[in-house]
This record gives sequence, C-alpha cells and structure tokens, in this order.
Amino acid sequence: MIRSPRQIKLEAGLELTPLIDIIFIVVVFLLLTANHRLLSLPVNIPDTDQATSELAAGPQRLLITLYKDSPHWGIGEQRYNHWQEFQSRLLPQLDDKNRPVTVAPDSRASVESLVKLLALLNERQMTDTQILMESKP
Repeated sequence: MIRSPRQIKLEAGLELTPLIDIIFIVVVFLLLTANHRLLSLPVNIPDTDQATSELAAGPQRLLITLYKDSPHWGIGEQRYNHWQEFQSRLLPQLDDKNRPVTVAPDSRASVESLVKLLALLNERQMTDTQILMESKP
C-alpha cells in the first residue's frame, strides 16, 4: 500500500477577514456621520410686544379664491359670477402695488380661471403674490 506523507503546514499568518470587516464598519460609520449637514431656516422672532403689533398693523392681505362651481371667482368672502364683474371689483384693490395678494384656487377649479387671474396680476405688475396649494399625502 502506498502512503503519502502527511504534511501539516501551520500557517503563521494573520486571518484578515475580521480585520477587513471592522475596517469596513468604521469607514461606513465615518461616511454617514462626517458629512451630516444641519439644515435650518432663519426665523425672525420679534423681541418685544411692540414689534408684534407693528407686524399685525401691516397691510392686509387680499384673498382671491377660485372655485370649481359657479360663481368661479371670489374676493374675500364675496363671490362673483362673471369675469367682468369680478375684474371691476378687483382692479381698485390692486392699485396698491405693495399690498400682498393670496390666490387660493380649488384643486378642481378650471385652469382657465387661474390663467386669466394670473395674467391680470401680471398685467397690473403685482409683485407680492402667493398661491396656496394643497399638499397631497
């Protein structure tokens, strides 16, 4: 019977797998924490009650509402059936260019109504206009 000599070689080297795992974990940890940016928005909070009253005494916002059903247009709580009537009531209120305007369209309102209104505001060069939008979950 032929026998091969058994040679047992003992490797005296280090096993690198656990070391590589630890290095990988440390690198991932450093990548996730090192570049973390703190996002913040500057907020101006009034220091005194007088500053609060000055803010409240500012120009009143003009609220323009667009509805799905007729009457389609509204200024504040008043609704108007026809564009000409709405426009004749709105134009005197748009004379003050510094008065802020808020447009609150119904999500199902016609786009034509919104485009007409935005064209009128652009024609009157209203710079402080805010359009309220409904957020969807």
